[in-house]
Amino acid sequence: MLTVVLTAIATLVVVLVIANLSSGEKKIAHKIQRLYPSDSQQFLRSMGLLLGPPVVSGNRFEVLVNGDAIFPSMLDAIRGARNTITFETFIYWSGEIGEQFAVALSSKAREGVAVHVLLDWVGSTKMDPRYLRMLEDGGAQVFRYHRPHWTGLGRMNDRTHRKLLVVDGRIGFTGGVGIAPEWTGHAQDDQHWRDTHFRVEGPVVGHMQAVFMDNWIKTSGNVLHGPDYFPAIDAVGDGVAHMFSSSPSGGSDDMQLMYLMAITAATHSIHLASAYFVPDRLTVNALVEAAKRGVRILVITPGRKIDTHTVREASRASWGALLAAGVEMHEYQPTMFHCKLLVVDEYLVSVGSTNFDNRSFKLNDEANLNIYDRDFAKQQTAIFDDDLRKSRRVTLEDWQRRPWTEKLVDRIVSVLDPEL
Repeated sequence: MLTVVLTAIATLVVVLVIANLSSGEKKIAHKIQRLYPSDSQQFLRSMGLLLGPPVVSGNRFEVLVNGDAIFPSMLDAIRGARNTITFETFIYWSGEIGEQFAVALSSKAREGVAVHVLLDWVGSTKMDPRYLRMLEDGGAQVFRYHRPHWTGLGRMNDRTHRKLLVVDGRIGFTGGVGIAPEWTGHAQDDQHWRDTHFRVEGPVVGHMQAVFMDNWIKTSGNVLHGPDYFPAIDAVGDGVAHMFSSSPSGGSDDMQLMYLMAITAATHSIHLASAYFVPDRLTVNALVEAAKRGVRILVITPGRKIDTHTVREASRASWGALLAAGVEMHEYQPTMFHCKLLVVDEYLVSVGSTNFDNRSFKLNDEANLNIYDRDFAKQQTAIFDDDLRKSRRVTLEDWQRRPWTEKLVDRIVSVLDPEL
């Protein structure tokens, strides 16, 4: 009898592991053929149609660098809300900034503003329960995404990694920041991380709201709509953009498809800032081919000051072919580098929650904002260059001279790539 029970338990564990590591969907398996450059109308048309929502004009964007700029802007928008606030995030931990958000959100709920908060269950496990009580007592609706339950054991590895704040359906925020002490300050030491977030106004905010509604409906079963959530928005600028998302339950390849299309269309330059840079073979090949046709590729990723050293080792294991092709690899030195930014040909800027790894490409729920604006792209390149000056370049010779122990570790952790 004991043998039967143990066998059943072992079988269940294997089934759950398989269910959590695979979606059953076909994945992109072949390189994307280069048919047009990034400055063509066909590139813009293809990106909009293949990734979901159409590209819309009339938008305005503001870049917010580090917590000292990011959090005051987000909190000001929350405190100025008149009708609705929708907020989805992965990381929400205890600390002063977490309390400030809880106070601001609960205060607006008590004033009669409809406040909806969606937290990832795993990402918010370090959150002080007092914040949840504060929000709920104030009248805010709070849900935890994919809370463990026997009916959803196959979804335990599917986390919402999206970072979205939408106020009155008119002001949106997205980027890499989490609600935790590490994101406060101005990256002044290794206790305060380097990150970037973006404030958005214009018709594309409707796309951001729609992405929030995707997981809100899945979690709450409630459809939020009407002019308080989706108002008619007039043009406020000249920016062209669209917001799109990916999820293992639908369109799980959209983020990798976007990166592959952008890399394939690149003609002059690719600037990539990635907190977790662990490209698979298909993506490595796309970068190598771009470098070989003359595209200058610069990558900034964390150095030794990183929150997950296993990811860094897996990342470095993939650099050989990139360095040999002329890709410039740089490791940020002052603190943890948590930025997520792609700039192609100083034209396309892609920002949001997505890391350059298989977890973001295949397992997480992610959301990115693509902006097609040369002036804005040049501004992001200038910020990238400032980060570059604080980074150490790793050459092919440096990489080849790594200690044998690091090479051994690289080989071992590279086996874990699908999970990193």
